[in-house]
Amino acid sequence: MPVPAKILSWLVWLPIAAGLVVLVLGERRMVLGRWVALAATLATLGLCVPLWASFDLGTPALQFVEREPWIGALNAWYYLGIDGIALPLIVLTAFTTPLVVIAAWSDVEKRPAQYFASFLVMEGLMIGVFGAADALLFYVFWEAMLIPMFLIIGVWGGSRRVYATIKFFLYTFLGSVLMLVALIWLYLDGGSYEIAAMHRLPIGMTEQVLIFLAFFAAFAVKVPMWPVHTWLPDAHVEAPTGGSVILAAIMLKMGGYGFLRFSLPIAPDASRELDWLIITLSLVAIAYIGFVALAQRDMKKLIAYSSIAHMGFVTLGAFVAYDIWQATGSVAGVGMGLDGAMVQMVSHGLVSGALFLCVGVLYDRLHTRDISAYGGVVNTMPVFAFFAVLFAMANAGLPGTSGFVGEFLVIVASFKANFWYAFVAALTLILGAAYTLWLLKRVIWGDVGNDGVASLKDLNPREFIVLAVLAIAVLVVGVWPAPLLDVMRPTIGFLVEQLMVSKL
Repeated sequence: MPVPAKILSWLVWLPIAAGLVVLVLGERRMVLGRWVALAATLATLGLCVPLWASFDLGTPALQFVEREPWIGALNAWYYLGIDGIALPLIVLTAFTTPLVVIAAWSDVEKRPAQYFASFLVMEGLMIGVFGAADALLFYVFWEAMLIPMFLIIGVWGGSRRVYATIKFFLYTFLGSVLMLVALIWLYLDGGSYEIAAMHRLPIGMTEQVLIFLAFFAAFAVKVPMWPVHTWLPDAHVEAPTGGSVILAAIMLKMGGYGFLRFSLPIAPDASRELDWLIITLSLVAIAYIGFVALAQRDMKKLIAYSSIAHMGFVTLGAFVAYDIWQATGSVAGVGMGLDGAMVQMVSHGLVSGALFLCVGVLYDRLHTRDISAYGGVVNTMPVFAFFAVLFAMANAGLPGTSGFVGEFLVIVASFKANFWYAFVAALTLILGAAYTLWLLKRVIWGDVGNDGVASLKDLNPREFIVLAVLAIAVLVVGVWPAPLLDVMRPTIGFLVEQLMVSKL
């Protein structure tokens, strides 16, 4: 399939340009603005078709490379290129954003032009994060992405939106400052901001540890890992539905992506020595946060804590590789945890986004997220109940859904490394089922809880389309994950080689 010239630039700048157009159109021409937003996001998704179809599955090298001079004095380049790690996350971003636009089609009454424009600009910046092959360009996209999300929560959020926004910004920004310090050190040592050059740079153990910790500060907050996770539930509860979807589906994945793109290949020896720290924090998130989710009374908070537990599988799968190598004495199977981490990122993006959209459907009708305010929703909204149960089961890791594949791969990889890693990780299957079934029992099943639930109307065609598309994606990845694994395999294999070679 022919690939348009500079396709990555189109993916980055098309939604940003469309966002500016929507802003110019303003509130008075919002009917046209909505169609511009939808057309731009669908066009961005359409560009992913030739990108995926023409992707060479036989090489870990960057593909569709674009390289132009940017800041000559710093030897920084406008340098874009993708591999098997970046491609699935770019497609996930392009897939999710039009669903957010459709879901909010007529529901946003306050400054709708700015609302849609914020999501369009953020889509381009997020794709830029995954497509950047220059570290300074990566950092610019990484930081700029905070601005539209800051506005989305701060302008269209709930009653405590200012508190949640400031907390979100401070956590993520302060961690990112340390990442910038590490990138500047690497540039001064190697003379280039090219990420691949940083991978090849020989670095002593002390420097590796410091660089690893600087990256850890940025990426652990973004995942988020325990104990720097406290900003996420507040941000989710106060964010509008679309903000929660993008935050959970895409922005959290940038932390996992950062570990795979920067921490592991740039500081492999420090990663090996400090993998116990990441593994311990990941297992705490998987087990402890699962119990925290059980205690929640707000649907959004429950799903937010569930996200922290599920993202613990991403970091566990990424860093268990060294223990597998040490336990087995070979590299065979080392990549399984990394495969699981990537599949879990994609799956969590689909499932968590769908669950937040389901909460949004109920909130639009009753204007409450309190679990106790519902009961017997299946009696008045049977179609909605079908989708809600499907996504909840995927969240619990039911075989046949995308939620099972990534968690299964990580648990098997953990078992190769250490039985107790796998034992604790497998607790999420029990805890996930517990808080998921508890949520379904109190919201979906039983007799109609009150007059508000009795008057609920089932999904309208727009809501049905959004949830149906996500349901198909969850089932396809769950039943047939091979295309996703095939795209990732060469890059994961090359990453394993980088991990196994000491820089000392």
